[in-house]
Amino acid sequence: MARVMVAMSGGVDSSVAAALAVQEGHEVVGVTLKLWGGASDSGCCSVADVEDARFVAHQLGIKHLVFNLTEEFENSVVDPYVRGYLGGETPNPCIECNRSIKFAALVDRATQLGFEYLATGHHARISLDRGVPLIRRGLDVAKDQSYVLSVVPKHSLAKLLFPVGEMTKDDVRRIAAELELRTAAKPDSLEVCFISRQAGKESFLSSRGTLHATKVIDTVTGHEYEDASPFETVTVGQRRRIGGLGDGMRRYVLAKDPATRVIQVGTIDRLQTDRLVVTTAMDYLGDGWPKEGQIQGSAHGATVPAVLSETALEFRTPTRRIAPGQTIALYQEDLVVGSAMVAMSTQAIADE
Repeated sequence: MARVMVAMSGGVDSSVAAALAVQEGHEVVGVTLKLWGGASDSGCCSVADVEDARFVAHQLGIKHLVFNLTEEFENSVVDPYVRGYLGGETPNPCIECNRSIKFAALVDRATQLGFEYLATGHHARISLDRGVPLIRRGLDVAKDQSYVLSVVPKHSLAKLLFPVGEMTKDDVRRIAAELELRTAAKPDSLEVCFISRQAGKESFLSSRGTLHATKVIDTVTGHEYEDASPFETVTVGQRRRIGGLGDGMRRYVLAKDPATRVIQVGTIDRLQTDRLVVTTAMDYLGDGWPKEGQIQGSAHGATVPAVLSETALEFRTPTRRIAPGQTIALYQEDLVVGSAMVAMSTQAIADE
């Protein structure tokens, strides 16, 4: 038997994770994080989520605590999100929350309070490879969350439990229903918790900084023009709302230059590249760079063969660009062995 802190978000997965820890005979305490103090009508960790988590904890007969980490969340997640977008990047706040809050600050808090493990409801697994704990894909491919865990601090891995990682989502809901847990039929949360559905990302960013119109260079025609869409909210790889300028060809954002607020657009074939500059690379195996494997650049995106080093990602075949600020995870089979963030590059596409 171990002392286990369970991070209970108020969803069905973390509810079942707590139930399984109790069934295994551990000394379990449920913890819900209060992260965002501003207005929100979406995401996780709302007042309703806290109440759901507390109710489930009562159903399971375990103690429930609420930790207020709003200051840490503001400093480590919200501020970098705003700085990233205002600087021309496309940050992922949920990944940063995992890195800085759930699997750093919360793990540290659990350790300080004498807990041996932190359990969560993530669909992922922990496996030992040559004695090294590594993140492994969850059994349910459709719900696998190993990508968003690819930045978890290495020192935290040995203290993590993912009780639902060996289950399908249907299994999780079945167990929750059998136990009559309040969250059994609760929908999954898919939104950014501090971005209101009603107001949206653009309104949030404009409340924290100045947004600017952008200059567009069409690499197909050479035409240059001004566009009212805020430069800061445009993402590399997105299809531009301007359409094909009457020539029948769709345009996609190829590159951004924060210094001049210029974006380049072109046809989808121009999005292909064989190399990206990266930063904040993490080596989980600890055996040095470069590492070869399969790269995944979004939560449920396809993987492609590539080689990752501390400074660059090199694709085996030309592959669609990944937006600056996004995280890439490197897999060997189903194990996360490395990760990095795509760096901002102002190199003109036409010069490549």
